[in-house]
Amino acid sequence: MKQIKIGTCLPGDRAVEMIPPMVKAGFETFSINFHMEYNGVELKRLAADIDALRREMPVDISTIGLYCNPIEYSEHRRNLEYAIDCAELFGARIVSSFAGAYEGKPVTESISEFGKVFRELAERAREKGVTLGLENCPMDGNWNRCTCNIAFHPLAWEMMFAEVPADNIGLEWEPTHQMVQLIDPIAQLREWAHRIVHVHGKDATLDQAAVKRYGILGAKPFVWHRTPGFGDNNWRDIISILRMAGYESDICIEGYHDPIYGGEWEMTSQLHALQYLKWCRGGEFVANPWKG
Repeated sequence: MKQIKIGTCLPGDRAVEMIPPMVKAGFETFSINFHMEYNGVELKRLAADIDALRREMPVDISTIGLYCNPIEYSEHRRNLEYAIDCAELFGARIVSSFAGAYEGKPVTESISEFGKVFRELAERAREKGVTLGLENCPMDGNWNRCTCNIAFHPLAWEMMFAEVPADNIGLEWEPTHQMVQLIDPIAQLREWAHRIVHVHGKDATLDQAAVKRYGILGAKPFVWHRTPGFGDNNWRDIISILRMAGYESDICIEGYHDPIYGGEWEMTSQLHALQYLKWCRGGEFVANPWKG
């Protein structure tokens, strides 16, 4: 079984700048991410610039992420197709995104269009040797009023994968987005690990006392996004469950969210998460010194 690599997410417009110090710090893989659009970045040029870095250091780009709404907007769909077409230039095996949604509508109203859009995208990805990963972030939406992503809830996953049963489409999962819904991420992971194709290394701290006293409708904060090692989850459990399900991809730390270890503490936070997650996976692989 392959070792699960520990990497980090990089904003696409700063990837070339950030890769060298992150490789030096010990990050083993990278997800290059864009939100809604490419922000002036040309993927083919970016791929060439990163390829130049490979002459000096090991650079493993596992994932290209374009988090957009391919159900609502045809331009987003075309941009996602372009990410799929360019993935091989980066050596990326996964293209991640949102599932999309009809904004302001219930989840159920988007399922049919999801099927039409992602059957085509999955086939395009298959031709390119790419797997699609749909992030489980609600983006401040809910079941009855979506924003840009229906792939935040297990009932939606059941409908989505019934519509698109392709084996090269799955979940880009992290526990945080389930914890904000008061879903137990460990129980969920045991059930859904077989559909997870990529993992974001982000955690959360849940204030149960605040939930009991004030509820979850916004009067008082009850959950905070955290860097792994500072949140509520034991990532030894998460990694063990993933490995038992045959997961061999990577975990990319999604930083820039921790309310305590952010800002000028961001690199400190990410390095802590890197060492913590490497420890949780059992450290470095060591071959047995005996035969049989």
